[in-house]
Amino acid sequence: MDRPEYDRIPETALDWQHAGDGAAIATVVETWGSAPRPVGSQLAVSGKGEMMGSVSGGCVEGAVVEEAHAALVDGTPRLLTFGVSDEEAFAVGLACGGTIRVLVEPVGAALPEAMLADIVAGREGRVPVAYIVDLETWARRLAPRDGTFAERFRSDKSGIEGAEFVHIHNPPLRMIIVGAVHIAQPLVHMARACGYDPLIVDPREAFASESRFPGEVITHDWPDEAIAAVGLDQRTAVVTLTHDPKLDDPAIQAALRSEVFYLGCLGSTRTHAKRVARLTEAGFTEAEIARIHAPVGLDIGAKSPGEIAVSVMAQVTSVLRRG
Repeated sequence: MDRPEYDRIPETALDWQHAGDGAAIATVVETWGSAPRPVGSQLAVSGKGEMMGSVSGGCVEGAVVEEAHAALVDGTPRLLTFGVSDEEAFAVGLACGGTIRVLVEPVGAALPEAMLADIVAGREGRVPVAYIVDLETWARRLAPRDGTFAERFRSDKSGIEGAEFVHIHNPPLRMIIVGAVHIAQPLVHMARACGYDPLIVDPREAFASESRFPGEVITHDWPDEAIAAVGLDQRTAVVTLTHDPKLDDPAIQAALRSEVFYLGCLGSTRTHAKRVARLTEAGFTEAEIARIHAPVGLDIGAKSPGEIAVSVMAQVTSVLRRG
């Protein structure tokens, strides 16, 4: 997946550093409730004056860039606090003013280059990692998903804990869509727009064709083979749309044995009852089967493929953000 600019900050900063240009990373560590950029948002600045990302939507960017250039010169990190007036906040689409705190770290002099490389490697390998910096002592460390920050990883929420800022680096979101049916066409576009890396799985080449899904990643392997090839994790959603047990069931069983955060299956209540019977016979427990969202999507009275896709994407988002 080609990540959006705001999600390529660590990789870009590391490239600038390796090229000898120098790089500083500014990260939002605290902000007001209606901020245009959430905690964890980043802005990278190179020694050549290149920029990528955003920390405020415009109202404090200029000052942050100046501080980033200063940090590249003196090698010292800094924690900046900006009071944003009602007028400034309104200009960037906020309901009211407030306070934003931004951590600026020059790569190498403050944020170790090797540590940044480990973060980038984890992101590329779909290995969750937390970057923790003590805002008083400037001590830094990396932490795995399991343990103290497990809930932050699950909710994908960076933030301050005591004197430390915890920055969560989760793998990109993925959506595996089993069944290249008419609903999959609007759903794949919505998933991509919401930041997911979609994969369409359907051995029926007439359905899963380039002409029906231009530019999308398609596999004609059987679902169990396709899923085994890409793997499943906590940042993956699986949606089955075929109604055909030969196609849906292998994907459902693989998802139930994994840590996927969402599993939704198309079909009526009657269809799902038959699905439950098959899964029970296959040895799955009632609690495991209860993980399935079926009929798939929020009940919004959807009828057309586009409306059903909206209901699915809304439910996926709700499960991801609200747990």
